[in-house]
Amino acid sequence: MSHIVIKTPSQIEHMRVAGRLTYQTLELLREHARPGITTKKLDKLAREFMRDNGATPSFLGYMGYPASICASVNDTIIHGIPSGYALKDGDILSVDVGACIEGYHGDAARTFLIGEVDEETKHLVEITERCFTEGIKKAVAGNFVADISREIQRIASEAGYGIVREFVGHGVGKQMHEAPEVPNFFAPRMPVVRLRAGMTIAVEPMINLGTAGIRILKDGWTVKTADGKPSAHYENTIAITDCQPLILTDA
Repeated sequence: MSHIVIKTPSQIEHMRVAGRLTYQTLELLREHARPGITTKKLDKLAREFMRDNGATPSFLGYMGYPASICASVNDTIIHGIPSGYALKDGDILSVDVGACIEGYHGDAARTFLIGEVDEETKHLVEITERCFTEGIKKAVAGNFVADISREIQRIASEAGYGIVREFVGHGVGKQMHEAPEVPNFFAPRMPVVRLRAGMTIAVEPMINLGTAGIRILKDGWTVKTADGKPSAHYENTIAITDCQPLILTDA
């Protein structure tokens, strides 16, 4: 993932089409994410909706992934495989969706509150979204990827939360994962990447209520918090411009 692809306005418009359907799929899942529904049922709803609207689920079959969405409950950070698990009151559900239309991908994630969720976990979800909204204020041409990373880290660290380091944001386009990587933390030896108009990236804070530590289950996909505390995820695909960033996975 070393080569950064700069998109033309026409290509960005193609990505906006894919991004809009990604957003609509998440909104459909938000409506149905209630106590009693299984994550496998949500996966079926998403797959049928995307296909009915001319899209291919980006995740299905990607590196062997067996589902159309990632459905990560409570202490699952990312890559939760949909199953017969029925959502319960008080759960949180992080849903990651990718839709591909005419060769271009949209990629976005949200964390949904299921029924009545405790205040501590609600705050985690709110701060994770704020990490994104504050982070992308730095996502303008001439700044650096590290400027986004620093801002996300600042918000999460001030709240006392753990920041996942093993998984990061990334470029998006004709490939679901392109250069550059977009970490949610800053480290002095990070590659220096200047943002340019026409870059399209997924910014996706993954924030843990407890420590930053993770563990990966034997299925090779499911990533959980090391301490069993909840984690939240918020992601959008954005295009870099000379002014404010353009969120492509929006209405």
